[in-house]
Amino acid sequence: MAARARRAPTASGRTRGRLAPQRERRGLEAAEVAVALEDPAIETLAALVRAGGGAAIGAYREPLGGRVLLLASLPLAAVQPTPFQRDLSPTHAKRLAQAIEDTASFLDPLIVVRGADGKLWTPNGRHRLAAAKVLGLKQITVLISPDELLAYRILALNTEKAHNLKDRSLEVIRMARALAKARGKEAESAFRAEFEAPELLTLGLVYERAPRFAGGAYSPFLKKVDRFAERALTVSLRQRADYAARLLEIDARVKSLISQLQARGFKSPYLRNYVVARINPVRFHKAKKGDTTPPMPLAQALTRMAAAARKFNLGSVSNSDLAWVAVGAAAD
Repeated sequence: MAARARRAPTASGRTRGRLAPQRERRGLEAAEVAVALEDPAIETLAALVRAGGGAAIGAYREPLGGRVLLLASLPLAAVQPTPFQRDLSPTHAKRLAQAIEDTASFLDPLIVVRGADGKLWTPNGRHRLAAAKVLGLKQITVLISPDELLAYRILALNTEKAHNLKDRSLEVIRMARALAKARGKEAESAFRAEFEAPELLTLGLVYERAPRFAGGAYSPFLKKVDRFAERALTVSLRQRADYAARLLEIDARVKSLISQLQARGFKSPYLRNYVVARINPVRFHKAKKGDTTPPMPLAQALTRMAAAARKFNLGSVSNSDLAWVAVGAAAD
């Protein structure tokens, strides 16, 4: 059992939580972590490196799970980002390249796995790879894992720079399509760890069709009614495409309502949140602790939301209502 976090006073007299380490130590000993380059366990990975025109530098066993990892140098052309990774930001890549140039240090190896057709994929290094190309580097340092499924689980480990809702949703739906080609007959619910949350699949389909979609306004609604399906992944994705289309139709009505409210003199930046909350059929539902059953199926919830949008009474909107929405948004 983890030790209870103690509180330490800050300069202002307030207390803050400390990370509490587990009492029992886990993982490998130092002698178990070390691996010689001649070890048979890394022959396959080393062969991949040589085939790509690179060179092995060293190897070790990952200290928690014990998998062998190979540190290597590879030509930039030998590594590609996973096809379902979030879109490249040229601005971010240029800033990163400049920072690396200023420090004269490229310190973080790319995580690399073997992807489709034996290609080497990096599931989390798209911007570092792009920055290396901007700098004109010949080689890039990589850490190669034999666990090919890591390409689909890296999102959960990417906590240094948090993905926004759009990035996460697009990455998840791209990941789902890649998995559907190879393992599409398996149930969608079998990929909980890879997809993180069911609503990200639905939102990803929406963002593909409408990049400027205000997903944050609809996320609380979807969290309450969207669940992983027990249907085959390929079948479930087709169903979710229908949900996405219906959500976009609802949003078109919401945009119309916002325009009408603005014409009546309402200028609050929280108009969208207010309208979406008003037409949300499950906004007052509070799940009991441990209860994961949705208050209603997503299809039914979308039907009710669409009906509420059509019947929305513009005359019932008041500035005091909008003020409460603003207070709630600030609290969030």
